[in-house]
Amino acid sequence: MNIKVETLPKYRIAYVRQVGPYGPANIQAMEKLKKWAKEKNLVKSAIILGIPQDNPETTLPDNCRYDACIVISKDYQIDNSICESEFSGGKYVICKVKHTAEDIQKAWAEIFSAIHNSGYQIDNKPILERYTSDMINNDYCEICVPVKPL
Repeated sequence: MNIKVETLPKYRIAYVRQVGPYGPANIQAMEKLKKWAKEKNLVKSAIILGIPQDNPETTLPDNCRYDACIVISKDYQIDNSICESEFSGGKYVICKVKHTAEDIQKAWAEIFSAIHNSGYQIDNKPILERYTSDMINNDYCEICVPVKPL
């Protein structure tokens, strides 16, 4: 498994939130975000994040929140058709994977032992998926797991 440790910066983000069981509705939120971003000419050099905000093992499926986000500049004027927030950044283990169900499932099966073996433990922040336009065009994504030293 190819992993690296990276410190992600603090980002200003625009996002679309989906509330309910994780799954196909997350894809709809992401498509809605991409449509908005395309209309605003923000897609070409975009960093897109998929952030499940809740652990489905401890949160009822109907209450799980998923945010489809795009990084925006500090001075970008946002309209009221989309939400705005801040991503806090921090240290993450990054695993780049082919964006197929099989490869993502395999990465999830291996990533936690890889983190433990690298001298880190999972930090108490959401795990996220990160996409750049280059990755989207080549069917890749990055799984980003928040970590702190053991």
